[in-house]
Amino acid sequence: MVSLSLNYHYMQLPREVIIGEGALRRIPEVASRLGLKGKALLLSDAQCYKLAGETVSSVLETAGLSPDFFLVKSTTVDDLIAVERQLKELKPRVVFGVGGGTIIDAAKISSVGQNIPFISVPTTVSHDGVASPLASIKGDRPYSVLAHAPLAIIADTEIISMAPWRFVVSGCGDIISKFTAVKDWQLAYLEKGEYYGDYAASLALMSAKLVTKNTDLIIDKKEEGIRMLMEALISCGVSMSIAGSSRPCSGSEHLFSHALDMINAHHAMHGEQCGVGAILTAFLHGSNWQQIRAALQKIGAPVTAHELGVKDMDVVKALQVAAQIRPERYTILHKLNLGFDACETVARATGTIC
Repeated sequence: MVSLSLNYHYMQLPREVIIGEGALRRIPEVASRLGLKGKALLLSDAQCYKLAGETVSSVLETAGLSPDFFLVKSTTVDDLIAVERQLKELKPRVVFGVGGGTIIDAAKISSVGQNIPFISVPTTVSHDGVASPLASIKGDRPYSVLAHAPLAIIADTEIISMAPWRFVVSGCGDIISKFTAVKDWQLAYLEKGEYYGDYAASLALMSAKLVTKNTDLIIDKKEEGIRMLMEALISCGVSMSIAGSSRPCSGSEHLFSHALDMINAHHAMHGEQCGVGAILTAFLHGSNWQQIRAALQKIGAPVTAHELGVKDMDVVKALQVAAQIRPERYTILHKLNLGFDACETVARATGTIC
C-alpha cells in the first residue's frame, strides 16, 4: 500500500472508462489496449456472476485470456484472506471485480496485496467505490483502507438498469451526501489545519449538484439518467484519488450511517442512510438541509427513520455516537459533541423522526 503525507500526493486514476449499453462487449479491445494476457480471475457473487460474470468470462476467452471464477461472500478479514489465497495459488495477471460494492472492494484489497491490477465491472449504481482507491473492511467497526484504483472501469448500463430501483436511490443518496462531506472537510481545514484540496472537493460537489439538478432525468428511468449517475459516482471516486483520502466524499453523514449499522442490523442501504445523515448534519452545519431533503424525496429516497426501517431512537442514538466511529476524522459532530437530547431535537427539527 502507498503511504501519503502532506508533502506530496500519489494519485492513481483509471486508464480506461467505458460506460454505456453493451459495454461488456468492449472488454476484448480494452484488454488488448492494456496489454493483458494470460490468466484472469473473476471475483463475484452467485447472482452477479449469472447477471454479468458469465458474459465477462466469455468475452475474456475471445480476448485470449484464461478466466477463473471465485465466489466472494463479504469483505470480512477471513473472506479477504480466502480471496488472497486464491490469487497466490492461481497467479492471475488481472483481477475483475464483477458486482456491487462488496465485490469491488474485495477485488481492490486482494489485488493490491499481490501487486496485481484490477478492473471494476459494476452491476449497480448504489455506491461511489467504483473508481476510488479506497475499500471498506467489515468488522466490529467498519473502516476504510487505501488499496489502489482500478486499471479500468467497464460499466454496462444495460446490466445496471436490471437492478432494483432501490440501488439507484442508494447511489443518489450517496452522491447527494457529498454536500456535507465537503463541509466537514472544510471545517477540519479551518479548525484543525488538515489538508484541504479545493479541486477534489469541487469535483465531489459538482457530482452532487448534477444529480440534484437532474433528478427528473434519473426518475424517468432512462439510460441517460443511469449513465449520468454512474459518471457522477466515478467522478467521486476520482476525487478521492486526487485527495489521497475519502475526505471529499465521506464525512459526518457517513459516520451516522456506520453508527446506524452498528445499532440496528436490519437497516437500509448505505446510500439511503447517508442521505438521511446528510439532512441531519446539514442542519448542524447551518446549510440548506431542506434542499437535500427535497432532492431525496423527489427520487423516492428515505428521509425519515420509519422509511429507513428503523426506530426513531435508533436514529437519535446513531447521531449521538457517530463521532466515536472515527474519532480522528474531525467533523461537525466532533465539534458540537451533542448529547442525546440535542440529537433528538435535531432529528425532530428536520422531520427525520416524529
